[in-house]
Amino acid sequence: MRTVAVFFADGFEEVEALTPVDYLRRAGVQVVTVGVKGKPFNDTLIVTSSHDVPVITDRSLDSYLKDFGDRLPDCVLCPGGSKGADNLSECDALLNHLEKAWKDGRFVAAICASPAVVLGKTAIPAGKQWTCYPGMEKQSNPDYLGKYLDKPFVTDGKLVTARGAGASEEFAMELVRLLTDEATAEKIRAGTLQR
Repeated sequence: MRTVAVFFADGFEEVEALTPVDYLRRAGVQVVTVGVKGKPFNDTLIVTSSHDVPVITDRSLDSYLKDFGDRLPDCVLCPGGSKGADNLSECDALLNHLEKAWKDGRFVAAICASPAVVLGKTAIPAGKQWTCYPGMEKQSNPDYLGKYLDKPFVTDGKLVTARGAGASEEFAMELVRLLTDEATAEKIRAGTLQR
C-alpha cells in the first residue's frame, strides 16, 4: 500500500491540506497527518487552520520521526496558508525529512506558499519546473530556483506543486493518479462528481 505523510502547522489552509487527505484515502492510500506546531500541541495533537478550524492530527512530528525512522513514505506533502507555510519552514527537522525523502526518490508535494517558502529552503526545486501562489516565488532561495511556471499545478518528475486553494482538487487528483493508477483516479473523479 502506498503511503503519504501530510504536514500540518498552525495557519494551514484547510482546502489545500484536507482535499489531498480525503482523495488519497478514498483511493486506498495510507495517509498519516502529522502536526508540526500548535498550542498545546504535544498534549492534544490539535493544529489550528488559517480560518480558526482546529484539526486533530494523527501524529506529532517527533512521534512520526521516532516511530518511522528510516521508513520513508512514498510521498511527503506540505499544504499552504501563508502562516502555515512559515511555521513549517521554521522546523529544521521537517526540512531535513523532506530533503531525505527527495534524495531517496520519493514524491515531494507542496501547494500555495509552501513550494516557495518551505521547499525554497531546500535544494528540492533546483533545476525543476514548479509553481506556487503568484508572487511567492520571489521568497524562494535564489540558489535553489528552478523554473517557475504560472500554472494551476506542475509535475516535474517526483516534484508536484500547485498554486493555491482553487487548484486543490487538481493537485489532489494528480497525486491520486501518480500514487495509484488511471482507473483509480477515474473512479474517484466520477464518485466525487468532478467537473
